Amino acid sequence: MINEIADKIKGLRKKRDLTLKDLSKKTGLSISFLSQVENNTSSLAITSLKKISEALNVPITYFFNDSKPHKFLVKKEEQSTFKLEGSDSKFIRLSGDFDKRTLESIVVIIPANQKHGDKSSHPGEEFIYVLKGTIIANLEDKDYIIKSGESIHFPASIPHILINPLDMDAEILTIVHPRIF
Repeated sequence: MINEIADKIKGLRKKRDLTLKDLSKKTGLSISFLSQVENNTSSLAITSLKKISEALNVPITYFFNDSKPHKFLVKKEEQSTFKLEGSDSKFIRLSGDFDKRTLESIVVIIPANQKHGDKSSHPGEEFIYVLKGTIIANLEDKDYIIKSGESIHFPASIPHILINPLDMDAEILTIVHPRIF
């Protein structure tokens, strides 16, 4: 565990292009002490680790969390439908799970004659591909009719809402950046 903490400190310091001298200035800890910590030849008090975590801009818990295993493949039998409070739509999350993931891919099932969303906006981008049915994407009060096999890609900062005008469920694949779940 101590060796893992030392490796994480050294790795973060180098990732942030900081020298031991730079880290010493930010923490108030001596260069020789920091070198000993990174080389696992000195013990580290929690107060010193707190100073280091603040200087490297990570929570102190970063040094104690085990890296979770990467999950790249999402098999069909692992996918499940879920709902969000306040929405009639159903969601199926398709994205893998790994550190620093920035995209979110989701199948959204919009019920017949229903709206999805609330004319909201958020940072990033959205890509929508209609798998089944037809939807209307209202962006800045302009309607875009998107049929099965067609797509739309737009800055998510534009207020938007999706509408299913048909008497059958519509299914869309949406990819959002940055991720939302």
